[in-house]
Amino acid sequence: MSLAFVFSILLVLGVVFVNGWTDAPNAIGSAVATKVLRPRAAITVAVIFNFLGVLLMTYISTQVADTITNMVDFGPSGSQQSLIVLSAAMFSIVVWAVAAWYFGIPTSESHALIAGITGAALALGGVSAINMKEWSKVLIGLAVSSVLGFGSGFGIARFIEKAFRWVHRQKAESFFRKGQAGTAAIMSFLHGAQDGQKFMGVFMLALFLNGMADKTAAGTFIIPLWVMVLCSLTMGIGTAVGGWRIIKTVGMDMVKMHTYQGFASDVAAGTCLLFASLTGLPVSTTHTKTTAIMGVGTSRRVSSVNWGIALEMVYAWVLTFPGCGLIGYLMAKLFMAIF
Repeated sequence: MSLAFVFSILLVLGVVFVNGWTDAPNAIGSAVATKVLRPRAAITVAVIFNFLGVLLMTYISTQVADTITNMVDFGPSGSQQSLIVLSAAMFSIVVWAVAAWYFGIPTSESHALIAGITGAALALGGVSAINMKEWSKVLIGLAVSSVLGFGSGFGIARFIEKAFRWVHRQKAESFFRKGQAGTAAIMSFLHGAQDGQKFMGVFMLALFLNGMADKTAAGTFIIPLWVMVLCSLTMGIGTAVGGWRIIKTVGMDMVKMHTYQGFASDVAAGTCLLFASLTGLPVSTTHTKTTAIMGVGTSRRVSSVNWGIALEMVYAWVLTFPGCGLIGYLMAKLFMAIF
């Protein structure tokens, strides 16, 4: 077992930890904002259901993991240089994510992962190392999560307002409080299903490059149970450690929500994540949930959304691909020169 392999595995787990730290809290932010769940209870829900999402969805479909592992070509099994380059990609993602967490900006760890491994692969093998057919799914996922997230959030909130217009306020409030406790758990489950698969895909790539895993005839990996458990536990620990700062930005600063609006945003984002997970589209939980919240807020009135906070998030999303991609490229070149 080489030092490069140990280093790469530790960095992959570091990225999974940071994902739990920065991305997983987005799934439960609205439940905290509407006071359906207290922060500590919400983080507990996120830890448990992220774990279950990683574990159970992998048995249903591994299409998202397959997309990530086939998106770039790091070379043949047993390549030490490829392991070094993968380590550089993971290092760049950790740097980017920790900076975003420090400033309280819910940048997408999924986008950072895709950008980081793409930049590193370009440094190793040039343009030929990028599988554009698989990479196009990222762009499709970006469009789907934006349009479907915002549109369904807007539409579901409007539908609820009309459907419950004549229902007694206390009865409606009780219904949506119970409903949002459930949808917060579902959102956490689907975050694990989406993001867990992305990072397990990279973990399997590290094992493959060290000659410890083989691809099937279809060019995919069979993910063993111990990898699922290790990644889901690491993600859960990350959520427990650093969740509050991102919860505050997404769930409390951007839109002041009523309970039914929090419920609507969860249903909208959850629908989008489920569709993406079953079709192999690597979408961002952060991006999807945030656009859903924007849609819900806009359904009441445009001024309900704090567009200053929203624009900060958009800038972070726009900068993630070139920024993290460039860091991944430069770190890969640096690591190859040093090691």
